Amino acid sequence: MNLDHAPTPPDPVVALTGFARMLRAQGVPADTSRLAAAVEAVAHLDATDPTAVYWAGRLTLCAEPDDLARYDTLFEEWFGPAARAGGPPTPPPPPPARAGAVRAARASSQTPPGHDALGEEDELAVAASEAERLRHKDVTQLTTAERAEVNRLVALLAPRAGVRRTHRWQPGRGRRLDLRRTVRGMVRGGEPLRLPTLRRRVRARRLVLLIDVSGSMAPYADLMLRFAHAAVRVRPAGTEVFTVGTRLTRLTPHLRLRDPQEALDAAGRAIPDWSGGTRLGESLRAMLDLWGQRGATRQAVTVLVSDGWERGDVTLLGEQTARLSRLSHRVLWVNPHRGREGFAPVAAGMAAALPHVDELLAGHTFDALQELAEVILHA
Repeated sequence: MNLDHAPTPPDPVVALTGFARMLRAQGVPADTSRLAAAVEAVAHLDATDPTAVYWAGRLTLCAEPDDLARYDTLFEEWFGPAARAGGPPTPPPPPPARAGAVRAARASSQTPPGHDALGEEDELAVAASEAERLRHKDVTQLTTAERAEVNRLVALLAPRAGVRRTHRWQPGRGRRLDLRRTVRGMVRGGEPLRLPTLRRRVRARRLVLLIDVSGSMAPYADLMLRFAHAAVRVRPAGTEVFTVGTRLTRLTPHLRLRDPQEALDAAGRAIPDWSGGTRLGESLRAMLDLWGQRGATRQAVTVLVSDGWERGDVTLLGEQTARLSRLSHRVLWVNPHRGREGFAPVAAGMAAALPHVDELLAGHTFDALQELAEVILHA
């Protein structure tokens, strides 16, 4: 007796593995790390939705604009012309021009267990596991290769503050009546059918980053400066970056360079007190005197990155943190030791500033930096 069974949907990992191999054969750098990102993205979506798979792969497997046209062509050949339109992902016979490449990629993705395809799946699983492990690994424990990968991931972040309502008004759906437009409408044509209203204008909130580059913060300063570069890249005009140590240094112009390493090199040359002492109170007072009163911190989200080891007057640090809190919308303190077991804010500087801080966060892993970016956005 013959029984009809519904066809089993293809394994998205196997399908993406074969598709990535096909992309690499045509010059698209869909390496193992990008493939792991694609699989992770699809895991959060509906793997049976071709449109979702298309955009997940396009955002993860392509490295530059030149890859997009090749990606679109190969995606249709691999998943079928109807896939991008939301149709079934069953692929049609490949065009003659690329039939050999498609057949070879399909054959390798369907190789029986124990052959090359299984090896690549194992490699993918290892890569995905490695990527997840790096997200939670303290940056002080990273190898050179792991640090390079974390630096690449940090460069992909987009830290930015949210928006705020201003005191100015603009036409829109609001509760305030627009008297001028109402009167003008009545002069032109009698009683208006709908009363025009006003709403508050909104503008992007400023983000101010103060990064401690003293000796005790040296293992984390480089990573936090890369985080700052990502923030400046997203909003060059709405982000200010300073380093604090024995003196205050403004790094905003240097971090506006597009390439992360060039920006970090320029910033390193501009910092005269790298791995020096810590005088947070004096540095914070200098920043507020020179920039805070001009409006840099007014209604801004201010992030102070330090472990709180103050060699100067801790009373001054408490006073200046209170002053910063009065000017800022929110003050976030990032302490890399915050994520370690048994942490307590017992450092003198930390204890003096903590009453004026809105939130104390960790900053020792990539996952902690992602959380920091989310807190900044919704502060």
